[in-house]
Amino acid sequence: MHKHYNGLKTAALFGVLWAVLLGLGAVIGTSTRSSAPIWIMALVGVATTAYGYWNSDKIAIRAMAAYPVSEAQAPQLHQIVREFSVRANQPMPRIYLAPTMNPNAFATGRNPRNAAVCCTEGILRLLDARELRGVLGHELMHVYNRDILTSSVAAAVAGVITSVGQMLLFFGGDRRNSNPLAMIAMALLAPFAASLIQLAISRTREYDADEDGSALTGDPLALASALAKIERGVSIVPLPQDQRLVNASHLMIANPFRGGAINKLFGTHPPMRDRIARLERMAGRPLT
Repeated sequence: MHKHYNGLKTAALFGVLWAVLLGLGAVIGTSTRSSAPIWIMALVGVATTAYGYWNSDKIAIRAMAAYPVSEAQAPQLHQIVREFSVRANQPMPRIYLAPTMNPNAFATGRNPRNAAVCCTEGILRLLDARELRGVLGHELMHVYNRDILTSSVAAAVAGVITSVGQMLLFFGGDRRNSNPLAMIAMALLAPFAASLIQLAISRTREYDADEDGSALTGDPLALASALAKIERGVSIVPLPQDQRLVNASHLMIANPFRGGAINKLFGTHPPMRDRIARLERMAGRPLT
């Protein structure tokens, strides 16, 4: 398994969140000539830190409108995840399905005991059993490598930062008398949130999860085949570029959006062709 200093990254994310919130409080305070916004933002920081840590597993689940599934409802998913959990001597995560034809999957949660694995309905229709094993092995290695806390907290922090932009409109005045500082700050919030995610989520974690997941399954070409299908499927059925989905997109095994500005802005996934080529080298032969 690979270690990515995720504890330090998580602490740094919370530190950046506090700095941003207090800075925004100062901007609003200047506009309103009151110190109250700074104290309000401090309280928001406390609440967000607690919520982001203890509920990190729920943020992406909620964004995808996913629902839990029992073994009776999804026997294949439960069988594969249980097999790998036993093999890795790790707790069994909760399993969810997301009602979208976009073919994707992700893991989330603050640690292996509080983890969840989510597949979309689209990926279950697209992949065969062997390819699905490759995808689930990849996602479980995100759990075992402790990637999911940092990823989930990054989603929470980005969501708070972009949501605060709406507050700036309220405190910045009406359309005829807008506070230029508030308007400038709001215009910078979305790209700042994107940059924050890019800094926190190294692209190497996807390569590492590909490698470690293939070691867990013993079948690198299964994941390579799945990634090739997922890339084509996402281009046909992309997710809508809703801000909640954008903030959670780095958790997914493949970027769920069609190419464009959002893909470049939230470039947390390495090129699919490079991932497939690495898996082919692991297997010692090409996919086709």
